[in-house]
Amino acid sequence: MQFLRRSLAGLLLLSVTFGLLSVAGSSFYTALQERLNKEAFSRPARERVYAVNTLVVEAGPVTPVITAFGEVQARSTLDLRASAGGRLVWLADEMKEGAFVEAGTLLARIDPTDAQAALDVARSQLAEAEAELRDAERALDLARDELIAAREQADLRSGALIRQQDLQQRGVGTAAAVENAALANASADAQVLSRRQALAQAESRLDLAGTRMDRQRIAVANAERDVADTEIRTALSGVLNEVAAVQGGLVTANERVAQVIDPMDLEVAFRLSTAQYGRLLDEQGQLRKAPVGVMLDVAGIDLNADGQLDRVGAAVGEGQTGRQVFARIGDAAGLRPGDFVTVTVREPRLDDVSVLPAVALGSDSKVLGVGEEGRLTAYDVELLRRQGDDVVVRADALVGQEIVAERIPLLGEGVKVRVIGAEGAQPAYSGGRPGGPSSGGQQGGRPSASATGGGGGWNGSTGGASTGGASTGGGGGSDMIALSDDRRARLIAFVEGNGRMPAQAKERMLAQLAQPEVPAQVIARIESRMGG
Repeated sequence: MQFLRRSLAGLLLLSVTFGLLSVAGSSFYTALQERLNKEAFSRPARERVYAVNTLVVEAGPVTPVITAFGEVQARSTLDLRASAGGRLVWLADEMKEGAFVEAGTLLARIDPTDAQAALDVARSQLAEAEAELRDAERALDLARDELIAAREQADLRSGALIRQQDLQQRGVGTAAAVENAALANASADAQVLSRRQALAQAESRLDLAGTRMDRQRIAVANAERDVADTEIRTALSGVLNEVAAVQGGLVTANERVAQVIDPMDLEVAFRLSTAQYGRLLDEQGQLRKAPVGVMLDVAGIDLNADGQLDRVGAAVGEGQTGRQVFARIGDAAGLRPGDFVTVTVREPRLDDVSVLPAVALGSDSKVLGVGEEGRLTAYDVELLRRQGDDVVVRADALVGQEIVAERIPLLGEGVKVRVIGAEGAQPAYSGGRPGGPSSGGQQGGRPSASATGGGGGWNGSTGGASTGGASTGGGGGSDMIALSDDRRARLIAFVEGNGRMPAQAKERMLAQLAQPEVPAQVIARIESRMGG
């Protein structure tokens, strides 16, 4: 019996134990389901604030500059060619590559033997023609005298015939005497005609002699020119280039032996777009005589020259675009034809325009202005020129307005920003998130940059520190709060225990917390890190 009672008691205890375990498991499962189905608590999201660099838009006169690349060319070039073929028997000492020669200098001589012999023959033939001309002149004088004598004789014969006819009419003379006088008169007339013919022949001989002498003079001149062609002289003062003459070498007619280039009379040829070319035209559509700057960078040493626009190419050229423009260079010391140079052309001045960084202008031709409460507002501007890293715009409504100096894809209209280095600036981030990226200060020559510096934050080498005086530890805000001792102590303890905060920012933060009143944004920033 006692065994049965113990067995039943043990079975009862075992059943109670399993029942309690089932109840406990059911309670745990129910609590777990409730916990899983319960909505998780989430901290409300805070608006993200970006740190930006800004500048103030200013307007004034600007002279745009067009930058292009061109090649230096020689305006005055002379090819030295052999006018006659033959052997080079003499070369001047100046006949060398790069030597400077004066105009009229004898540089080379071709063997003149054949040309000199032809000149001598032409001169002897000219002497014969001159002798023939003198003989013709004397023959013409004699023919004129003979004609005069024949006419005098004919006049006498005519007078004798008249006397015989008069005598015959008075009955004294005879018919035979009249007939003889008439025959003598006719013979005298025939003699005059013969002398006139001889005079004409003498005149013709004189003309032929004169023509022959002129022909011989031309032959002599040609022969003299042939002799002169054996001498190679320069008609231009300059520097010799591509010298190919060798003493004793054979040259053919019209073969180029050297080239003369005037190094002080140069020009630069460069190509502009059609839009750039159009901005250089005056009211009559002619190319302006705008000033031009030419620069050649040689191992860090700049060779500069000034010039002036001269002319434009007549045609665009196959496969080309824009316009080819030529500018005459003034003092081009150091430059040589073939140099590849940088050309700057000054356009007409633009009034009441602004120069902005190119990164401040969006692809939609808009800039972002900082409005009330740090909200960005988009403004339309008229793009006039692009000048390297800058743009020239016309924005009369934005003069004096503060705009974003560098746009990033995260910035847009309505976004809240913090101006880096500005007094009372908003934090670069909130809720523990870092602010938007920022860059260094603007380059010189831009109208007015507000501040420069790194982005806000405590982590990293750029957080907390400032560049150009921009505070990242939170500037003095307009709302000041008086802290209790307990709250001040907790804030100071958190700042002192933060090992990621830079020492400079920590000292500035502790100095602010030691004041009777602390900026509200500094307190909010610290407590957001504390989670309080």
